[in-house]
Amino acid sequence: MNTLGIDKPASRTRVVVAMSGGVDSSVTAALLKEQGFDVVGVTLQLYDQGEMARRKGACCAGQDIYDAAMVAERIGAPHYVLDYESRFRADVIDRFAESYVRGETPIPCVACNRTVKFRDLLALARDLEADALATGHYVRRTMGAGGPELRRAVDPAKDQSYFLYATTRAQLDLLRFPLGGLRKPETRALAERFGLPVADKPDSQDICFVPDGDYAGVVAKLRPEAVEPGEIVDQDGVVLGRHDGIIRFTVGQRRGLAVGDRTGTDNEPLYVLRLDADQRRVVVGPRAALARAEIVVGDVNWLGEAPPPSGGRALMVRLRSSQPLRPATVRHDGAAWRVRFATPEFGVAPGQACVFYDGDRVLGGGTIQREA
Repeated sequence: MNTLGIDKPASRTRVVVAMSGGVDSSVTAALLKEQGFDVVGVTLQLYDQGEMARRKGACCAGQDIYDAAMVAERIGAPHYVLDYESRFRADVIDRFAESYVRGETPIPCVACNRTVKFRDLLALARDLEADALATGHYVRRTMGAGGPELRRAVDPAKDQSYFLYATTRAQLDLLRFPLGGLRKPETRALAERFGLPVADKPDSQDICFVPDGDYAGVVAKLRPEAVEPGEIVDQDGVVLGRHDGIIRFTVGQRRGLAVGDRTGTDNEPLYVLRLDADQRRVVVGPRAALARAEIVVGDVNWLGEAPPPSGGRALMVRLRSSQPLRPATVRHDGAAWRVRFATPEFGVAPGQACVFYDGDRVLGGGTIQREA
């Protein structure tokens, strides 16, 4: 049994490594090559390499493709660049824009991992007769009684399990995450030891296809009809101001609300409570009105051996990637998955993910749809 848990010598074990050009995936490839595996590097061209790709720190951009090729040459591994731009546009960018138009706050990294990075790359790995697909994600894969399990990374500051909850059990059979047991400084040190040209390269920031974090600007280009003015109203429907497109708002937002003086509210700070896409309305109110005791979660991927019992299962959940785990009860009543929080949560935004944990094991998750 080799270090990837595959019953054959490393030299006869082919591993496709998804190389984004960053330090994490580069170290992954170098580590596996050092261990004697038959490494094949693959980099995906995911979007137009024009203005969007000239931003420092964007993954899968022109410079990143060049960097991945240089790393592959440095470690002596074959390297291929695949044009997945049309797939990425259909499965990630278009869905991202459509979700914003519906008044949601999507996470395109989840869709990207679910589709082009795992679904399509795994298919490619099988075509290449590979025994595994390795990535530089900070998450762990362990073997349990029922097969491979997904677990949080050792480094809580780098843990990416929130973005990988949609990984299926079948995908986990082939996937490997060599960095899950490392901390970021250790990864940097390995990059220096291997003499990789990306050892000092900064981590990618924001969403790779969104320049300068201007999500609304990208959606406006893709769906011009989404940038239509509308009203900002309170919970009773009283008009407090105007906006220039609901795509510029998200649930829980406080800043950027163009409202004038109000009466009867003591000018208490206002937050976005919900977005009414059909009426093009932004509904605002006090922070207390953001509290949610229970939500409905859709498109759930369950990684446990058995679904929660009818009375629910006490688990920990995460509603945002940077949020600490929260206690909750998860249940599936046959029609819907419901999550009831031990204490009310504030700013729960439709379109975001709710991920389920049992200790450090990821039991799955889904997309937040609405309050129950």
